[in-house]
Amino acid sequence: MTKQTKYSPEVRERAVRMVLTHQHEHPSQWAAICSIAAKIGCTGETLRGWVGQSERDRGQHAARRADPTKRPARAGRDELLCARIQQAWEANFSVYGARKLWRELRRQQVAVARCTVERLMKTLGIQGVIRGKGVKTTVSDRAQPCPQDLVNRQFKGSRPNALWVSDFTYVSTWRGLVYVAFVIDVFARRIVGWRVSSSMRTDFVLDALEQALHARRPAGQSLVHHSDRGVQYVSIRYSERLADAKIAPSVGSVGDSYDNALAETLNGLYKAEVIHRRSWPTREAVELATLIWVDWFNHRRLLSSIGNIPPAEAEAIYHAKVAEQKQAA
Repeated sequence: MTKQTKYSPEVRERAVRMVLTHQHEHPSQWAAICSIAAKIGCTGETLRGWVGQSERDRGQHAARRADPTKRPARAGRDELLCARIQQAWEANFSVYGARKLWRELRRQQVAVARCTVERLMKTLGIQGVIRGKGVKTTVSDRAQPCPQDLVNRQFKGSRPNALWVSDFTYVSTWRGLVYVAFVIDVFARRIVGWRVSSSMRTDFVLDALEQALHARRPAGQSLVHHSDRGVQYVSIRYSERLADAKIAPSVGSVGDSYDNALAETLNGLYKAEVIHRRSWPTREAVELATLIWVDWFNHRRLLSSIGNIPPAEAEAIYHAKVAEQKQAA
């Protein structure tokens, strides 16, 4: 008994394509099959079977396109899911990968498996953004006195306005570098203050802090503000403003990104989801894009660290629980 030769799908597809392409150069299709089969290394009957199956498949495909009711149920569902996946991806800055898109669809009451989302994202040719390596922007002054590190890498808050972290990053524009500062409330990772500036002077990080103070009004609450040892954050003016607002300052160690890891993480997301995806002509263009991104980040972006919900929703849940407890008391 002779062993049957195995042919890869690629060999089969190529052989069938060659028959269909060159059959007009032969007296008949069978003649073309015999000629090509000898070169492929299979029998004429084998190749004729492949050609016949290909023609039947193409006929069924054409019939399904002409009459959608003849399509498999999975094809129809895939078409609907592709539309929902594309819509959700575009609505979220086109940054979500399969895991985040799957969770977003579940929030929209769309029952779909994560592996299905991965498969259909490949079909659509879309993918999540990939974060790059950060660049050092901290310039410290070792002669400047610094507050103690009150956080010790424990970036957790039991409530809003318990711990804020601050940092800034840079953006290259056609007209030079601009700098973007953020203030983040650790409890729900909400951005409570931000500022775009053409310089790294203390004024611009102070502006971000002032926005946070105005938006959150933390007076009467025990609040810690943590940053790295950048000269802007340990300056006399910045320290005095924290003292005026009765906010306890905390500063990480020199040259260690882990001591301000949460703020560094936000900078990385900002760069990957906004900055690295296009070029920026002016500071004003960066400022507008940052405004749009911060609004989306606070109100719609799903964060796994707080249960795959947006920061604003996490804070709303907290305040609702506090109100309920007060009523019960």
